[in-house]
Amino acid sequence: MSEVFRTSGWWREETILDDLRRAVARHPDRAALVCYRDGEPETLSYAELAERVDRIAVNLRRLGVRRGDVVTLQLPNSWPLVALCLACARIGAVAGPVVPVMRRREVEFMTRLTASAVYVAAGEFRGFSYARMSAEIAADVPTLRHRVLIGGGPGALDFDAALLGPAPDASELASLDGLEARPDEAAQIMFTSGTTGEPKGVVHSHNTLYAMNRAQADVLGLGGDEVTAMGSPTTHQAGYTWNFVMPLLLGATSVHVDAWDPHAMLDVLAAHRVTFFMGAPTFLSDLIAAQRAAPRDLSGLRTFATGSAPIAPLLVEDARQVLGCRVYALWGMTENGCVTITRPEDPPLRAAESDGTPVPGMEVRVVDKKGVPVPAGEAGLLQVRGAAQCLGYFRRQDVYAACVTDDGWFDTGDLARDDGHGGIRITGRVKDVIMRGAENVPAVEVEAALLRHPAVKDVAVVGYPDDRLGERACAVVVAGDDPPVLADLQEHLAALEMTKRYWPERLEIVAALPRTPSGKIQKFALREWLRA
Repeated sequence: MSEVFRTSGWWREETILDDLRRAVARHPDRAALVCYRDGEPETLSYAELAERVDRIAVNLRRLGVRRGDVVTLQLPNSWPLVALCLACARIGAVAGPVVPVMRRREVEFMTRLTASAVYVAAGEFRGFSYARMSAEIAADVPTLRHRVLIGGGPGALDFDAALLGPAPDASELASLDGLEARPDEAAQIMFTSGTTGEPKGVVHSHNTLYAMNRAQADVLGLGGDEVTAMGSPTTHQAGYTWNFVMPLLLGATSVHVDAWDPHAMLDVLAAHRVTFFMGAPTFLSDLIAAQRAAPRDLSGLRTFATGSAPIAPLLVEDARQVLGCRVYALWGMTENGCVTITRPEDPPLRAAESDGTPVPGMEVRVVDKKGVPVPAGEAGLLQVRGAAQCLGYFRRQDVYAACVTDDGWFDTGDLARDDGHGGIRITGRVKDVIMRGAENVPAVEVEAALLRHPAVKDVAVVGYPDDRLGERACAVVVAGDDPPVLADLQEHLAALEMTKRYWPERLEIVAALPRTPSGKIQKFALREWLRA
């Protein structure tokens, strides 16, 4: 398939470093990155970013990093994170982003599996000592030769002194050109959350990352005049693509904030006239509430892309009326980025009814367990293939091969149906299906319906044990000022003509739902809580 992707233009003979060089040549003084740390911004132009990338690349070589080596990067949203990812490509190494909330168990597993030689983090961030944790990990992972910490730490190298301090000489800079990663080589190893077992290291090449980012930008009509922002970590695939690779590909400006605060983010959106924002629906609802409380000038904001959970119709309307932007719903994974998304030519409320149609370069199908397409409107297994699909799982190719059919379809583990408009609607995860007797309860469909109830601000539908039926459905709800009772929700679903077999039979009201850093609901935690 690689030649097909090349001839169709989805793979190329360049990398993101060529995009960086083009941006430097066209507008060296344009802001590439605006990074907020503890509320204070720092701006790097494209010329400044390119200079720091080269300096870091030379100093990574001095630390012994060689082609194919994985550099583990557990950093908050910041310019060092972006520059390090680019510097890895400059010397043919591989970036290994890790979200800051990961702790010793996960990080030790990742560094051991990848045989990472260098670990980079903040010495301390949000009250947690990465200096102490990384020292403990280094004692048990023999390949981890260097710990580089922003702010330094016992037994560690200081980021400024080790990676920025020693100025490269002309010969060292000249040598970088012969070391750069090639388009089909690994650019990134990003681990899945591992909430249901051992995390898997998803391997993307420079070309698969190019395909996913070009496609999503083309579909939404984004260009070099964009100013992008996110609330998620850049070390998560959503943040890595939408707020790092994509704006750099476009020669645009990206704004990075190290901690989520909706009021502070609104100030950032207004100050920099941000045009594009990507984040889970919870980020969208936070911004709407904060804007209502203290309005800012958000006249620059045009586009809000969101995924990972159903979107209430009211949220789509509120985004337009309160934030002044259009909402687009998408579906994707670490393994393939944005695969489906609603379109500008669709009715705006399509975002509350669909997860979109496939982006160019990607295909989707909904099949039964034998691989036969299911009838229109029926739920089945969602499978995808195309130019943005990852290369596999690092040192777990047997696990990846088990997810791929002989003709290249990747089994996503999600359930979906035809949305009636040529796209898909996610109905749940295979592992999250609620088995109520002989019925499969489509949790995501029920959640989407419940979000239409005015008293429901957020919801997760999960299974709990039942002696007779095996499982029953519970609605775990974040409510407004007047919390609903179970009968209210059941009457609401009846009015929507949803079959009674899908109605929740239990209701729990909570202050907030447990979520991953990217905003996905941690249903495993809710199931454990209900069982307890």
